[in-house]
Amino acid sequence: MDIYTIIFLALAVFIFLRLRNVLGQKTGNERPPFDRAAARDVLPGKPDTNVVPMPGSVIDQAPAAPSADVVPPSDRWKGIAEPESPLAHGLNAVLLQDSSFDANHFLTGAKSAYEMIVMAFANGDRRALKDLLSSEVYDSFDSAIKDREKNEYKTETRFVAIEKAELTGAEVRDHTAQLTVRFVSQMISVTRDKAGAIVDGSPDKVADITDVWTFARDISSRDPNWKLVGTGAGQ
Repeated sequence: MDIYTIIFLALAVFIFLRLRNVLGQKTGNERPPFDRAAARDVLPGKPDTNVVPMPGSVIDQAPAAPSADVVPPSDRWKGIAEPESPLAHGLNAVLLQDSSFDANHFLTGAKSAYEMIVMAFANGDRRALKDLLSSEVYDSFDSAIKDREKNEYKTETRFVAIEKAELTGAEVRDHTAQLTVRFVSQMISVTRDKAGAIVDGSPDKVADITDVWTFARDISSRDPNWKLVGTGAGQ
């Protein structure tokens, strides 16, 4: 064994020992192992990327965080409804029956539900729709899907943006809260026949869509989820 081989071996041992000392030490800043079960308990709205999220819990009503400040009635629905307007009175009626109601939280969930329902309808995903729609609305959607299947049509839809989601109505009927939301969105949608020919829409054109949807929830129930009970087109 020549002198150069001995020198290289000595250097290799030295570098190995330095690396082991550095990589084997704990600094106190290491990230803890990711616990999927714990993450779902802390953040129930965040789906596991390896698990298909169960629909039906998109618009839930989280308990209102306790606050030491009492919001004046005139500012209660700031940015959502004008004071003393019919919408404000309707929201007050909902809040009176459900002290945990949060309009901004609801609107966030409503936007997620809107996109999920539109995509589920385009894909013919009845399972997702059944958990998000009332029985009457589901029957209407199911009928349209059946017609599409009968004609062997396929719809492709892609959201570009949801530009606006605003509350336009609120009321309580027999312990059931109903909230109406006006959605303004942009999406690309095209329907093709079995040969691939376009029968409706465009694969390239961005369409401006306005929908007015009504969601409802039984306030007397412990179930926090809202379901779509009415749909319509808006301007």
